[in-house]
Amino acid sequence: MDATRWLIVVRHAKSDWSDDLPDHERPLAPRGLRDAPRLGRWLAEEGHVPERVVCSTARRTRETWARVSGELPSPPLVEYDDDLYGADVPELLTAARRTPSGVTTLALVAHEPGVSDVTLHLAGLGEETRQVQTKFPTGAAAVLATTDPWDALRSARLIAFFRPRDFAG
Repeated sequence: MDATRWLIVVRHAKSDWSDDLPDHERPLAPRGLRDAPRLGRWLAEEGHVPERVVCSTARRTRETWARVSGELPSPPLVEYDDDLYGADVPELLTAARRTPSGVTTLALVAHEPGVSDVTLHLAGLGEETRQVQTKFPTGAAAVLATTDPWDALRSARLIAFFRPRDFAG
């Protein structure tokens, strides 16, 4: 029987549009600062703690991950990747497919529309992905399970979908 691997696809938390900054440099908004730790607590409580993270280099994704990882029992290895800023499905799959085979749980921290597109690409369209099809809000995460090796990742099942508004913890 093939081993199950877990892919956690994270959209950065709510960012701030108030300053006249380039998009890449926008920080988290107060709501994002509040929501990101909620995701970390949820991941820890549900046992979905990544061993490895590939994160966009945008300020809002880096700040999101810093706050998420602060709630985890141990911080995973993080790689900051310029290709995840504005990444589409092929770029996100490339990041996942270069994951070492010994890694069981990987998180990708990126942006819309890439995060919803890659989730639906892997999990398909159906009742179980209805929430993702409707909206992948800021600060949300999709947890996917696959038996594919990372270097041949083609499909996965959506196991859970975290939205900050559904988790008050």
